[in-house]
Amino acid sequence: MDSLPTAGPTVSALHGAGRRLGPAVVRQLVDDIVSQAYSSDTPMPTEAELCTRFGVSRTVIRESLKLLQDKGLVRIVQGKGTRITPAEEWDLIDDVVLSSLVRHDSSLAILDQLIRVRAALEREMAGAAALAGLAGVSRIREAYDEMLRTVASPAEFAAADVRFHDAVMQASGNRLGHAIVTSIHDKARATGRYHGSATQAALDRTLDEHLAILEAIESGDTDAAQRATYAHIVDAWRRRRQAPEETTQSPAG
Repeated sequence: MDSLPTAGPTVSALHGAGRRLGPAVVRQLVDDIVSQAYSSDTPMPTEAELCTRFGVSRTVIRESLKLLQDKGLVRIVQGKGTRITPAEEWDLIDDVVLSSLVRHDSSLAILDQLIRVRAALEREMAGAAALAGLAGVSRIREAYDEMLRTVASPAEFAAADVRFHDAVMQASGNRLGHAIVTSIHDKARATGRYHGSATQAALDRTLDEHLAILEAIESGDTDAAQRATYAHIVDAWRRRRQAPEETTQSPAG
């Protein structure tokens, strides 16, 4: 994994809220570990130090550290404290871990990998949708028509874009693939670095690429549906990745 910027741990004001702040403690500690606020070759702060920092009970801290261990970020050794594990052992599919990685990766390497995984999965599902016949095509066509109607409204256009991809995945019948793509794509869309400028040229190209996917699925052409889907997702990210930042954001592709 590419190196991430090092920063000191954030001091959180979580005093007096008790157990319900356990998830907040976990999210902050995940951020600390991902951003390398703690060195991997030294123990993490003790339970007592973390209790003082977050203003919660030792029970909350212990449960939080166990959750970090479940996510693969730390290893708790009785009598030796808690140590951060190598990044290769982290559970990258975990919602909290992946969200933090996306936020802290200034190199965009995690987003690059996420896009490749998404493109590969959606490619297979587009092929399956083409084989499924016309049963699910109407929802795909409706989403595309909505993109056409809302092209002047970036937010509505982006929502229709998401519905288009969702309809393709539903038509495939691949529930697991659909769930994985939805989860990882949500993490990508949560960061501004995933979005590009909504120029008319970009919108027109996005529409053309979606139309190619739709027509391939409608005609039952598995190979064409797969090629069009993979090319769209990868190329749309490449365009956004290289484009200068603009005030108005384009759809996520």
